[in-house]
Amino acid sequence: MPSFSTGAADRYLQLAPTVRAALVEGRPLVALESTVIAHGLPYPTNVETALAMEEAIREVGAVPATIAIRAGRIVVGLDRAALEELATAQDVLKVSRRDLAFALASQRLGATTVSGTMLCAHLAGIRFFATGGIGGVHRGGESSLDISADLMELSRTPVLVVCAGAKAILDLPRTLEYLETQGVPVLGWQTDEFPAFYTPRSGLRVQQRVDDERQIAAIARAHWACGLAGLLVCAPVPAEAALPSEQVETAIASALAEAEARGIHGAALTPFLLRQVAEITRGASIEANRALLVNNARLAARLARAYVAAAGQ
Repeated sequence: MPSFSTGAADRYLQLAPTVRAALVEGRPLVALESTVIAHGLPYPTNVETALAMEEAIREVGAVPATIAIRAGRIVVGLDRAALEELATAQDVLKVSRRDLAFALASQRLGATTVSGTMLCAHLAGIRFFATGGIGGVHRGGESSLDISADLMELSRTPVLVVCAGAKAILDLPRTLEYLETQGVPVLGWQTDEFPAFYTPRSGLRVQQRVDDERQIAAIARAHWACGLAGLLVCAPVPAEAALPSEQVETAIASALAEAEARGIHGAALTPFLLRQVAEITRGASIEANRALLVNNARLAARLARAYVAAAGQ
């Protein structure tokens, strides 16, 4: 496991004692995003889910590192008070790569997206990251060019991301095409299909199915040894929490129509669509989101542990 960075960005890094100790000792670490807390889930489900993800990581023997921007610093490893603040504060900045310098210089409270968390995790020396669903090419993206920065970040930042595929509100075939163009490996954890966030199946095949965590650790080590960047490991939502694909598509169609009617686009679009889908499904999508988040956190911890174990052999 790499030690924390020693570059100019160090002045902006604030590592929790548990994170710093894990980096020094070479223990497995898993980064977690904070946008899901500030913009993805309602209160108090957001705090409860964040704590459940951290606990799932600890149970496997790894150290959680939830990341956010606070008082001009990249905080790596939030305490309970900081989680509560993110979960309840108004006008929390959504921080991707492009927003990082602004958030730091303005000392705004910021929640990191997938791309922002990948960048900050890399600055801190953390190789593994668990999220819910990555961003991707939005429906109609061939005309609007609305493509998430997450995809480009995967092509340039050496962090392994565990997810439940891309968010179901997106154009999944084009998202996979974009990932292929950018040279990002898409590995299916015990599945041959690219998961569709709320549902385990999309009808789209992953590049490679992998059933053993040691194999993924070996792939990651070879990938990074060759100077390559991010990897995507896709785990289906747990079966007991999965939603029927027909229900999801009906809800998404309704949410997209509402967004168009209101003129909602850009960074505000995904949070709006997720809220609309939650309302239409009477909260079932929130339960699915919570289940897959905890599942992904646990898997990321297992992969980080396997990676560290292999390094010590």
